[in-house]
Amino acid sequence: MASLSYSSLLFSLFLTISLLHSSSEARKLSESEQQLAVFKYHKGPLLTGKISINLIWYGKFKPSQRAIISDFITSLSSSPSKPSSQPSVATWWKTIEKYYHLTTSKNSKSQNLALSLGAQIIDENYSLGKSLTDNQIVKLASKGAQKDAINVVLTSVDVTVDGFCSSKCGNHGSSSGARINGKRYKFAYIWVGNSERQCPGQCAWPFHQPIYGPQNPALVAPNNDVGLDGMVINVASLLAGTVTNPFGNGYFEGPKEAPLEAASACTGVYGKGAYPGYAGNLLVDPTTGASYNANGVNGRKYLVPALVDPKTSACATLV
Repeated sequence: MASLSYSSLLFSLFLTISLLHSSSEARKLSESEQQLAVFKYHKGPLLTGKISINLIWYGKFKPSQRAIISDFITSLSSSPSKPSSQPSVATWWKTIEKYYHLTTSKNSKSQNLALSLGAQIIDENYSLGKSLTDNQIVKLASKGAQKDAINVVLTSVDVTVDGFCSSKCGNHGSSSGARINGKRYKFAYIWVGNSERQCPGQCAWPFHQPIYGPQNPALVAPNNDVGLDGMVINVASLLAGTVTNPFGNGYFEGPKEAPLEAASACTGVYGKGAYPGYAGNLLVDPTTGASYNANGVNGRKYLVPALVDPKTSACATLV
């Protein structure tokens, strides 16, 4: 099974240090409105049409933890019958629509994307063990549908993955799947690990103090789960990269082997005024003291990363 994979940078580390091969390690981000180098479209396909996001839960997760992620996926699509309070996850995702509008204008062909929560596959018995390789991640991802889908592998706190914490918090890629009606399709996949026990200072910042740099107090996680709220940030970032650069020739800046994508180009920026060690001016829940910048379904609150606005090549935030 051939696969192509792009590692996420350590989204939590908004510092000028490197734990990844990405060229973003030397980037010094400041204000969320910072102008980046021109964000380029490399003429390849984006994910289009109706896409199901299938969740593959590997290891032990509580039902309440699974609900945090599944509610986030559901929150990506706005529902006129059940509108979320503003600012919302659905509003945040609308920045991604700008990529499709630009691609349409370049190709003179309408392109749209509609995401929805698909199947949830639970593997609590660690069928491949507790120490996984990249190839095993692809094997787990292939358990989901392999057409019109993004398969998201989520590993629990006691599972190690090659490169986890030392060089990445997650990654996204594509792989050739099984034949469907005589045709072989590529499917997109994402992997994100729960860093709460292994490296929360790297992969769950700002809900845990970073291992390097300014030691500002950690923020209160909006769903009261440092590991899962950190996973939401990384899932959100990788989803943005997956749909706009699914096969390595979509929207990105820098070298193809280590691209800065829609969210990873804005690492560590969550609100206006962000700078290294400071996530930006965020909303605070008056009851729990939790920091967030987006509302979701079922009364959820989330922290989502800034996204590059492809029209301005600047990091766009909700707050």
